[in-house]
Amino acid sequence: MKGRLNLFQSMMLRWREIHPYNAVHVVAIPRPMDAAQLARDIDTYRERAGLTGLLLDAPGRRYEYRGGAAHTAVTTLAGHADPDAVVRAEMERQLNAPFPATGPIEPFRFFAVDAGARFYLGVAYDHFIAGGDSIVVLLKRITDLHMGAPSIAETQELYPPTFVRLFARHALSLATGLPHFAGILASCRRAARPPFPGGDDPGNGLVQHTIDGANFANLARVAAAWGVTGNELLIAILLRALSPFAAERWSGRRNQLAIGSIINVRNDYQPGPTRVFGQFLSSCRVANPVPPGMSLRDLAADVHAQLGRVRRRRLYLQMLVMIAVAGRVWRFLSPVQRARFHAKNYPLMAGITPLNVNALWREAGGSAPPRYLRAVSTGPLAPLVVAATKAGSALELGFTYRTAAFSRDDVARIAGAVQDALATLEA
Repeated sequence: MKGRLNLFQSMMLRWREIHPYNAVHVVAIPRPMDAAQLARDIDTYRERAGLTGLLLDAPGRRYEYRGGAAHTAVTTLAGHADPDAVVRAEMERQLNAPFPATGPIEPFRFFAVDAGARFYLGVAYDHFIAGGDSIVVLLKRITDLHMGAPSIAETQELYPPTFVRLFARHALSLATGLPHFAGILASCRRAARPPFPGGDDPGNGLVQHTIDGANFANLARVAAAWGVTGNELLIAILLRALSPFAAERWSGRRNQLAIGSIINVRNDYQPGPTRVFGQFLSSCRVANPVPPGMSLRDLAADVHAQLGRVRRRRLYLQMLVMIAVAGRVWRFLSPVQRARFHAKNYPLMAGITPLNVNALWREAGGSAPPRYLRAVSTGPLAPLVVAATKAGSALELGFTYRTAAFSRDDVARIAGAVQDALATLEA
């Protein structure tokens, strides 16, 4: 086969043995829905891009797009009086629906929700095939075709090199960062383990929350005044919102709250998503005791210090090495041990995956879409994952949660606490 999966993609294949590991993107298209034409436009782009005929050798971690005709079936749904509710329910359903484990795979499932003068186009995809940036470009090109925009003839590379090139290019950073392992392990031993009070059911639920333009702009202003990034301030707010759910489980040495953050390493060794289709992800973690009385500004400064160290020293390379080690251990674990492996050895209360759709949409040749939503499966690593999406003037937050760990009311409280914090931010 022509392509080999990288370390992060291989980890996702292991995770989807436990529960579907999918992601869902939804874009609003400002015209009435024409389902037949939409399916033809999706087929046209997929055939042009070569994104058809996927064959996966899961045990060998290899894949190939064999090409051929696309025969996309678009699930159409009536939005009725509340299209947002229909979109959210379909996104949640798609997160929990498996793709084939190996062999010939159709890795995309498209759906459309009729909202009258506009409609929502969604795609659920087997997450190992691509990162969010590649899917933004895919939806941008399909939207352009459907809106009658001039066709862009571009050829994307479908078989990019694995992380070997990344490690070779940044060998010094990789070597000098190896002592960081000891700090990661020590921090993991101090972190509160995530809750699973409802049992081992890996099912996912979804709560969508929109931060309006005024509050989103204020987030950026306050972050700049405090000398941190907007994402760092959002992580600090999320730490505080999660704190009440971890306090009862803090005892002895496990007195820290940890959040994982996805990092896109594409720019370290790959061209942009208009040229290369695929997934180039790593991650890092931030941890803090979040003691009562600690100011949000001080908490954000601590998050900034931790993430700044990760960026300067490229410590996300060490996380990829840890993924490789975990893959070696995985094969010797029972199904029960695999389901609990990460929560026991690398405890996180939540993860966050940021994506700037505005920048990607402009890079692909256009202004920002009117609305763009995302959701990502939790997997066995964290019981809550927040997909933070910059789209238009708003910040869209998709809270995916393990139903065995949190109730919908719990997650609504967390989302509400984030909203309240953003509404009251002052520099």
